[in-house]
Amino acid sequence: MNEINNTNHKSHTRILIIGSGGREHAIGWKFAEDFKAKEQDLELFFIPGNAGTAQLGTNVSITSIEGMKDFAKENHIDLTFVGPEAELSVGIVDTFQKENLNVFGPHKAAAQLEASKAFAKDFMDKYGVKTAKYKNFQGPMLAIDYLKNQEYPIVVKASGLAAGKGVIICQDFEEAKQAVLDIMEDKTFGDAGNEVVIEEYLEGFEASILSFFNGKKIVPFVSAKDHKKIGEGETGLNTGGMGVIAPNPLFTDEHFKLFEEEIMEPTKCGLIKEGLDFAGVIFFGLMITTKGVYLLEYNLRMGDPETQTTLPLLENDLFDVVNKAIKGENFELNFKNQHACCVVMVSGGYPGNYEKGYEVRGLENVSCPTFIAGANLSGDKIVTSGGRVINVVGLGDSLEQAREIAYENITKINFDYEFYRKDIGIV
Repeated sequence: MNEINNTNHKSHTRILIIGSGGREHAIGWKFAEDFKAKEQDLELFFIPGNAGTAQLGTNVSITSIEGMKDFAKENHIDLTFVGPEAELSVGIVDTFQKENLNVFGPHKAAAQLEASKAFAKDFMDKYGVKTAKYKNFQGPMLAIDYLKNQEYPIVVKASGLAAGKGVIICQDFEEAKQAVLDIMEDKTFGDAGNEVVIEEYLEGFEASILSFFNGKKIVPFVSAKDHKKIGEGETGLNTGGMGVIAPNPLFTDEHFKLFEEEIMEPTKCGLIKEGLDFAGVIFFGLMITTKGVYLLEYNLRMGDPETQTTLPLLENDLFDVVNKAIKGENFELNFKNQHACCVVMVSGGYPGNYEKGYEVRGLENVSCPTFIAGANLSGDKIVTSGGRVINVVGLGDSLEQAREIAYENITKINFDYEFYRKDIGIV
């Protein structure tokens, strides 16, 4: 693994963050806060960034990984932090490491744990990571045949990257058959549907745990709870995430212990055995049932909006921790004894069709961390450019207080056809 070259760091550090969402705005914000606290100079660059990141540093428009690598070299970037899964899955880290550039994220081989659900399930099975029973299929007929003798409900997943949306819970055989045909023949999720995973349905509640990996040890974050559906009471279509609370009030110390023993440790052993060690993020999507804690999926990058919710609670200096992970050194992670509640404001119509280009007003009146996800600068105005537009994060000594602060601040922000859930954090 490449070591970070520490020359000139005392005077001037340059960090490049890849991505354009609320996650990348939050990562940049955390770096900026930490450098301000230690009174050191920091220069931030974002490819491509958004209206929020433009207030922290410089947005750069480059689309190719080669171009990003050249930019990092020419501008003497000390660290590149990769946000999105797409770049990771095609090997941005490998490209940067070949040039001895310091980059935080999994290489292409390890990124397959997110890019291919089939690969991930086989890995879990091989290393005894506790997960639901499953079978992988590369053609629709065998999959449909298999579904005839299964218990319902059952879960049908597109194996590839589908922006968090390729999972269908089916109540009976007809629904499951239709899901397979939609994914594999109609290509609802594009090439992500070249292979499907059919999985036993687990009943329980979900928890998300982010972690940093230094190639030898996985160090977990505080737990989080994601609210995935568009409608209140977890109804309607799946989204990229409508809000998150941390820590997850349902996830007990006992659950954490089971997670560490039956999921985190076997994952670490498997990664090392397979030669998939790297310095970067592992995100564990968990289901907690009456039979214990199960792993639903890995993400090999920071979750969104889990990042926006947990980073304001992180007490460590982020640059220092990432630096240590890249060098394979030991580190601990410490979190404030507080609660965070992140509420996502979205464009009306999301996750279906929605219109863009509406001015966002009132951000200057907000008194809590606010991260822009889908909005760009148009002259001196901030205008909507995506489905998920803004993340508002309340921090408090109790979950109730954190919720109150988030919702009090969200009413200060306005754009046409805005929508947000009113029940984030109600457990």
